[in-house]
Amino acid sequence: MNSTLKKGFTLVELLIVIGILAVLATTAVIILNPAQLLAQARDSQRLSDMGSIQSALALYLTDVGSPKLAGGTAGTGTCSNGALAGIGYVSFSSSGTTNTSFEGLAVATAIKPASAAVDRSPAGDGWIPLKFSDISGGSPLANIPVDPSNTNNFVYRYGCEEDTADGNTFELNACLESIKYVTYMDNDGGDKNTTAGSCAASSRFYEIGTEPGLDI
Repeated sequence: MNSTLKKGFTLVELLIVIGILAVLATTAVIILNPAQLLAQARDSQRLSDMGSIQSALALYLTDVGSPKLAGGTAGTGTCSNGALAGIGYVSFSSSGTTNTSFEGLAVATAIKPASAAVDRSPAGDGWIPLKFSDISGGSPLANIPVDPSNTNNFVYRYGCEEDTADGNTFELNACLESIKYVTYMDNDGGDKNTTAGSCAASSRFYEIGTEPGLDI
């Protein structure tokens, strides 16, 4: 009775297979670019958060009528209480970093809530010191969103201006990082759209609101 010998892979064949797999893996990494995919996911979250906050602020302006949008005391100040004439603003990170600037300008009256939980409170003591609970139907936000990175310049910013002619206006800022979304910062109608600049240089932000180019 004849027996059939089973032949295994030779070392050369194994090396060829390993080489092919390595090339395929490298190609997949280059094409998919995991770092960019993660950056896109964070930017997508930022755009969604900005939209949610903008809607909540617009509802507050419409429903409450005479909002006190910002200032030196959370939930009780006005937009004229800022370091610059006619401007009130806050810019916080619940990770423990206080970002005392709005579009690169120093904020002398910035408030830093005591904890991450308070930072996100919609009851007037969060990073947007506005009592969303004053809205007749209750706060549309269970918590005020914070940036998914929430470090260094990747934080959400809020500013407002008290204008006797136009009433209270506001602006929201975020810093976008992915190749897919970074150009959104140049076509948002704001005044911080220097294409050669960056969020880190305070010359390029994603800006939305009733007045995305506040006269500051």
